[in-house]
Amino acid sequence: MVGNVEYMLKKRLEEEKGLHFLLLDPQKQNDVGTIARYAEKSGTSAILVGGSTAILTSEYDQVIEQIKNNSNLPVIIFPSNLPSITNKADAIFFMSLMNSINPYFITGAQALGVGVIRKYKLEAIPLAYIIVGEGGAAGFVGQAQCIPIEHPELAAGYAMAAEMFGFRLVYLEAGSGAQKALSPAFVSEVRKCISIPLIVGGGIRTESQAEDLAAAGADILVTGTIIEKSYEYDKIAKLVVAIRRGARNRTILSSS
Repeated sequence: MVGNVEYMLKKRLEEEKGLHFLLLDPQKQNDVGTIARYAEKSGTSAILVGGSTAILTSEYDQVIEQIKNNSNLPVIIFPSNLPSITNKADAIFFMSLMNSINPYFITGAQALGVGVIRKYKLEAIPLAYIIVGEGGAAGFVGQAQCIPIEHPELAAGYAMAAEMFGFRLVYLEAGSGAQKALSPAFVSEVRKCISIPLIVGGGIRTESQAEDLAAAGADILVTGTIIEKSYEYDKIAKLVVAIRRGARNRTILSSS
């Protein structure tokens, strides 16, 4: 069953063709309220809260409360483990790390956490998580067998399997703070193999990168590090504009 947050985001994706999500790490943010205000004003569609090394539910609670006190954007938990689950958020990605070598991150944590999610009445959005290239902390903690960047067909295989399993979103992750974003060619290879929305994150720092990835088929782009290391909040608005421009170009190309 599609909940309110997912329905709203799907409608927004239909209208705007490309969306921006901002990822905030509970352990790295000091001025969350200001960031949330700028994000909403800039056209960001949702704020994700999560971090690979965050281990205290209280950290999530504090960040989410600050976001909600300063914006009306939906807050979605981007979980790393069971302490990520809190009733303060609007929704949670019910996420499976598809290319982990540890079953705990594929189905184990999900089986342990689903009871709490139901108790809190959190909207759960089924998402397949695929880690590519460097992988960063997410790859290390999740014990992922990271997909080589020169083999997008492997990621496409995982993405197609995810769609057949019934996941409603696929997330390609290059790793938080990755030195390089995924290439447009890599994203395009995956995009043409699935019909569900494709999220891309990791290493996205410039408007040109955002535009090219959206044009290649990324429906939603996630950024976080550029805000962690800089208070130039106007970058959010520039990224949103670039994503929309790239998504429009993709629509024109596909219809020609």
